[in-house]
Amino acid sequence: MTEHPTSHETRQSAPTAASSASPAAGTAETAPPDGVPDPRSALQQPVGDDHDPAPGTGFAVRGGDDNGFGEAGTAGEFAAAASAGPPGGQGDAEPAADHGPAGDGARAYGAARASRDSSYGACAGSYGGSYDPYGEVAMPTEGRPDGEPGVRGGGRSGAELPPPAGPPQPPGVPPARSAHPGESTESREVTAARQASGDRLRFIGAATRRIARGIDLDEIVLGLCRATVPTFADAILVYLRDPLPVGDERPTGPVVLRLRRTDRIPEEPDTNGLRLPVLPAQPDLGPAMGGSAAELSEVRPGGPLAEVLRGVRPLFGEAQAARTALPELLGPDTRLPGGHRVILAPLRGRRRVIGAAVFLRRPDRPAFEPDDLLVAAQLATHTALGVDKAVLYGREAYIADALQRTMLPDSLPQPTGVRLASRYLPAAETARVGGDWYDAIPLPGSRVALVVGDVMGHSMTSAAIMGQLRTTAQTLAGLDLPPQEVLHHLDEQAQRLGSDRMATCLYAVYDPVAHRIIVANAGHPPPVMLHRGGRAEVLRVPPGAPIGVGGVDFEAVELDAPAGATLVLYTDGLVESRIRDVWTGIEQLRERLAETARLTGPNPPPLEPMCDEVLDMLGPGDRDDDIALLAARFDGIAPSDVAYWYLDPKAQTAGQARRLARRALVRWGLEELSDQLELLVSEVVTNAVRYAERPVTLRLLRTDVLRCEVGDDVPQLPRLRQARPSDEGGRGLYLVNRMARRWGATRLSMGKVVWFELSMPPGTRR
Repeated sequence: MTEHPTSHETRQSAPTAASSASPAAGTAETAPPDGVPDPRSALQQPVGDDHDPAPGTGFAVRGGDDNGFGEAGTAGEFAAAASAGPPGGQGDAEPAADHGPAGDGARAYGAARASRDSSYGACAGSYGGSYDPYGEVAMPTEGRPDGEPGVRGGGRSGAELPPPAGPPQPPGVPPARSAHPGESTESREVTAARQASGDRLRFIGAATRRIARGIDLDEIVLGLCRATVPTFADAILVYLRDPLPVGDERPTGPVVLRLRRTDRIPEEPDTNGLRLPVLPAQPDLGPAMGGSAAELSEVRPGGPLAEVLRGVRPLFGEAQAARTALPELLGPDTRLPGGHRVILAPLRGRRRVIGAAVFLRRPDRPAFEPDDLLVAAQLATHTALGVDKAVLYGREAYIADALQRTMLPDSLPQPTGVRLASRYLPAAETARVGGDWYDAIPLPGSRVALVVGDVMGHSMTSAAIMGQLRTTAQTLAGLDLPPQEVLHHLDEQAQRLGSDRMATCLYAVYDPVAHRIIVANAGHPPPVMLHRGGRAEVLRVPPGAPIGVGGVDFEAVELDAPAGATLVLYTDGLVESRIRDVWTGIEQLRERLAETARLTGPNPPPLEPMCDEVLDMLGPGDRDDDIALLAARFDGIAPSDVAYWYLDPKAQTAGQARRLARRALVRWGLEELSDQLELLVSEVVTNAVRYAERPVTLRLLRTDVLRCEVGDDVPQLPRLRQARPSDEGGRGLYLVNRMARRWGATRLSMGKVVWFELSMPPGTRR
């Protein structure tokens, strides 16, 4: 770092990282005879909440019990191992110093030699440029494109960095002599070394903040690349395990490292100094830095790469262990720069090694220094911990998303006389779990129950309660209870789940034959009806109390549901937010539906585009809650397609039912189905007459299928069984099961309904 002329008093009062010495040392530090301070004895280690200084080491994080590859441990062993100094066999390694008691070891990070040509801040691609201690790594102007993440200004709002005091000196030029005539050469070199050490600390702080801001895996790896290129290295390769282990699980099979991302400085001068990102599909490092690298690397047990990853220490590329491990990682044909221009840093998470990072500098750039191993160790440690957290977060998000999707219906049924469409939007991508739900449940008599609800809260608990309430609603709907009774039983179920389990719900039953709808509400926003002519109205439904309050009666209302009308059910997330109240949102929804209907003229708007139009009314500040939307288009069943009779439970009732069914088929032009229908009607009616005490109902519905329904006052459901040769009965349902398209039985509050469907003859037109 170039020294700029300052006053002697200012230079003495400037805080430095090396100014605090261990109390146990007893004496002030002195420079070696050549006037250059020991690079491991000038910088005090910063102490944070997550990194405690270990005695006798620099920037060390307390490790675990085992450093074995793939076994339990802590990510701090990266820095703990690297702080012990360069590995043996490295030409530029400094001799180990006696650090004395705890406290002196925290200063092992050291200050770089100010006289070296590769001093930080004295060459491009090193720690040159300015730094914002509250923001990103501030890259040189020619090192980043405009708008690139990590450029100056990403930290404290509105903060501007002062311009440098002077132009940087080229490599080999000694620092400028101070204007103060009494300052010695040794004092200037110590000041420059302290400035370089401070630059390292600021770089590590800004880089780790850049890495820690990432949430998902790609953001964390990109943060490492953007923080180190070009400030610390000219190129970087990041390898991660494929697949990445999650939590305590132990992957089976060989360990495979996949190139996740590379980044480098362009070598051609016509790129305007912009850094070109290189994706894993094109792992090219450029001619000056080894050419292409392998995308997949299998770590052989006991091989050189496995030994380096087991040791956790970052190594120079010239070290013996790294020279044999790098070809296994990058490929045997990769040519790497000589000297201390390559650093191989294992990425170790909380429990095991999860990858490796390779930092490179071009041959025409200054080489790495021994203290750069500590910088690489810190970057690798924070990256590995971030990757661990991202993998765990991704697994939790996947579980939450799977739970949410399991609780909601995979697809909506398509009952006769009504068409359905739905939408569900979570509150945010980072909080996909909520308590909103919707459902459509087919009921006897071609009716359908429409349900929408909202459980209080946004958590896994809310989703679980929602699933329980939805299952309860489906069970109650199968009993064909009135809507107000369904809400009453849901209220009791919510109280059994807990005293604070509250939800809102709207339950409606649509009858396509009667063209009527019965609605009951439990504290939910009222539905909106869009009529065929384009008029939209908010239905007057008693609001009721939310589910879970207890001791409250619910009231149901019966309304007209004309053919062509559309009923829109929704949760409060669609109409309520921090910037608008619920009634303002309901009015906006009504206006949006009316505006959409005007675009299609006299015909009702299509359901799917209409749902999209409704969601488009949401603004940037309107996504405070989950949104569930259910739209039902009422087509109804025309009276001419319905035949209905009451039959007395007599012995001759089966023959009467056959004659009535035959006449209906003649009227509809479906004589081809007479034989099948008469046989099946006879079997079902005979079984009903045998046990019924009240009149039996027979109804035929002509839609896209021919549906027959027989009702009686006996609650016991028939059961399909295999009749023995000696049995006189028990074959009626067997015939129905073999000849009908579908069949079933539903228990009612006052009996049951047995139904079956027959496919229409080919070419039949309604």
